[in-house]
Formats: sequence, structure tokens, C-alpha cells
Amino acid sequence: MAKISLEELPGVGPAISEKLREAGYNDIMAIAVASPKTLAEECDIGEKKAQDIIEGAKMYADVGGFESGEEIMERRKSILKLTTGSKAFDELMGGGLETQSITEFYGEFGSCKTQVCFQLAVNATMPVEKGGFDSEVIMIDTENTFRPERIIQMANHLGLDPIETLKKIHVARAFNSHHQILLVDKAAELAKERNVRLLIVDSLTSHFRAEYVGRGTLAERQQILNRHMHDLLAFATVNNALIAVTNQVSAKPDAFFGDPTRPIGGHIVGHTATFRVYLRKGKAGKRIARLVDSPNLPEGEAVFTVSEDGIID
Repeated sequence: MAKISLEELPGVGPAISEKLREAGYNDIMAIAVASPKTLAEECDIGEKKAQDIIEGAKMYADVGGFESGEEIMERRKSILKLTTGSKAFDELMGGGLETQSITEFYGEFGSCKTQVCFQLAVNATMPVEKGGFDSEVIMIDTENTFRPERIIQMANHLGLDPIETLKKIHVARAFNSHHQILLVDKAAELAKERNVRLLIVDSLTSHFRAEYVGRGTLAERQQILNRHMHDLLAFATVNNALIAVTNQVSAKPDAFFGDPTRPIGGHIVGHTATFRVYLRKGKAGKRIARLVDSPNLPEGEAVFTVSEDGIID
């Protein structure tokens, strides 16, 4: 079926197409699977109008069909694996972190979530034969934690040109949750021009947690976070990329945030993340990574160290 623009949908003119794009509906498929109520609210149009637009989109959307397990197995052969820098950590993750998936790292402050992301960013620029992607990297920084000096330290240890490594890592600061969501669209545009195999969001939930406070905002927060997670998953699929996100744990056991070692975001993040890794401090400066959830790997733990050189066994 021929691909059409938003303006070619029945009943969509320049004004409505602009509203659709501003709300994040950039393709026909996204509109076809939307609910009329959500589309109407987010685009400030009538529910009947939204229903008509959705019906029109369904006529043109490539919904796809069923595939055999063999076909899916064949497609999975294109998956790449990224080294963490630690052999024990790599073994825990089945040989490294997979593309076409979201890996969530969660833990308390000081559990080295950001350090792991820095290491992955550097490693992704390495050749494939060394466990890298030989690619460029996009980082969405929500807490102003990116430090080029740290990238230089890690690159030097691996024998990489630190300036060339920095040139391959594209960082954007997200100032609020809405900005964070828009930056995923910007990342998709950049990935059309460059070979991007790793997208990092550090941290996934900090803005959502700060902006949506109290029980009354929970439903809205979860709805927006759900769409954000699916945008990230779409980026992973389209670009054969790895999505690495960090997440905070709740500071106290209460009804809104759950128990103290529970990551923020509830079932929305839990069901969308392909792999969930809990990071915590161990004895004598060591760190422990526990694989909590995976579609195909057993639960287990790996011990590694964060040194000046980066993530090592």
C-alpha cells in the first residue's frame, strides 16, 4: 500500500495536520491505533472528527499480519550485542545488551546507573569485533549528569581516540517531560542521517516524578509515560538500536510509589522494558547487577567494579 502524508487523510487539512504533529502523531499507523477520546483531547478536536480521522487512517495503515516463528527467528539474526565492559555482566545478559530492545537499569542513588550508560556510549563507538556497534550514540540527559571528561577517561583506557569518541556521542538536555518526549522524535530524525545504534535516556522518570505529584495525576502520568516508552521501542525496532534507560527507585514505601526497591513507573515501564537490571552497591566498592526480568534469560547476578577506567570485572 502506498505511503501517504497526514494531509492526504480524509478530513485532515493543514491546521489539523499541524495539531496532529504537535501532539506527536507523525505517521498514519500512530493515528490508526489511537483511541478517539485520546486523539480528540490531545489535538483539541471533536471526538466525532477524531473518529473519522482514525477510520481514514485505518484504510491506509500497514497493520501487518502474522509471521511464523521461523520468520521471526530469521529477523532476530540481525540483532547486535553490545559489551558492558565486564565479562561477568555480559554473561548475565546473554553475551551483551541486545538491539531492538529496551534495557532498564534501576537502583538507588550511587548505584552507578549513569556510569554504566557512559560506558555503553563509549563501547558503542568501538568496532563490532571488539563488542561495539561501530556506531554513533544519542543521549537524552534529564538530570544534567553528562560529563565529557568521564568519556575521555573511558576512551583512553580502551585505546580509542577520545575526541573522535566524543564526536560520535550526541547529547541533548531535556528540561521537562514534554521536552524529553519531543527529543525522541528529534533522535529519529538524526538517525535517518547517521548510523545510530544506541539511544540512552538518563533518567527516564525523573521529570515525570517531579511534574506529576499526587494520586490525582497518576493516570495522566502513566498514559504519557506509556506513549514515551512505545516511541522508544519503535526507535529500537526501526533503527536496529539498543535503548538503555535509567530509572530511580522509590525513596519510601507508600501507596503512590510502592516499596523502596521498586522502580518508578509501575507496570507501564515494567511491561515495556525488555530487560530490567537492578544495580546496587556491594562490599569493597564493588557493584552488583541483578537481572530481574527478561523474555529469554534466567534471573541471576553479576559482580563488577566501577574504576577510573570505567566498568571492569
